[in-house]
Amino acid sequence: MRIFSATFKALTFAIFIVTLSAAAQAQTRTWVSGVGDDLNPCSRTAPCKTFAGAISKTAAGGEIDALDSGGFGAVTVTKSITIDGAGYMASALNPGTNGVSVNDSATATPNTIVVTLRRLSIFGAGTGVNGVNFIAGKTLNIEDCRIFGNGGAAPNGAGIRVALTVTGSNLNVKNTNIFKNRVGITATTSTGNFTMNVNNCNIENNTSDGIFLDARAFATVRNSNIAFNGGAGVSLNNNAANSATIDDSELNHNNIGLFVGTGTTVRLGRSLVSQNSTNFSNSGSIVTFCNNETETTPIPGSVTQNCLK
Repeated sequence: MRIFSATFKALTFAIFIVTLSAAAQAQTRTWVSGVGDDLNPCSRTAPCKTFAGAISKTAAGGEIDALDSGGFGAVTVTKSITIDGAGYMASALNPGTNGVSVNDSATATPNTIVVTLRRLSIFGAGTGVNGVNFIAGKTLNIEDCRIFGNGGAAPNGAGIRVALTVTGSNLNVKNTNIFKNRVGITATTSTGNFTMNVNNCNIENNTSDGIFLDARAFATVRNSNIAFNGGAGVSLNNNAANSATIDDSELNHNNIGLFVGTGTTVRLGRSLVSQNSTNFSNSGSIVTFCNNETETTPIPGSVTQNCLK
């Protein structure tokens, strides 16, 4: 009987240990709450307090969701993941630091992760380094977010900063407001090319450019309003070997509406470039599809009128 009792106790203890181990394993979906605790398992009934606390308990390819409104802190992302505010005022307050850093360079498979940030408010309180800092990864999706208050010195101070060292990565931004940063979006890669899609966004009241494309950064901007920026609405840096397509968008009340640097090309269609201090600064090439509106006629510099239907 004593042998049976000892065996039963040992088996019970082993089951308990296995259960604890399973609970500690990363979950496909985790939750955060303003009344959570990072010592919790980040389950729906025992949520974590911060995104940083939840991410270590979330499996690669998984999702972190907010259960209520709250400030969930800055976070560094090194694996494929979705962070979703789930319709609440899910905030990442980042004075003096980056709000969300995306960087898988130290992993076994660098430049492969896919990250989605959805329905988040990323607030740098005026001293944020960058709202989102994309250093290494394959794809970054930013959807239905507000990114503001990042005033760090150049090359930082961006709502979204992309500074890569590889080719083939991409950024997709849609339904997002980016405002009151030093620069709205700035992008470059040291190798190959980087592509960016901006759709249905408001990029406003940044002290420098709304969108700044540096070396090897290619962008498509659609259905967006880029206004009241202290630099250019959209700027392509000189000799940066890049290009942009701007479609169905408005560039107004900026210092310069569209800055086209030497050796760069902009394709412009169905767009309004108006009421900027200078509507066009063109040392490169503009291809216009004859369905644009501007009070600047003719558009200066090298301009190709493509009126084919």
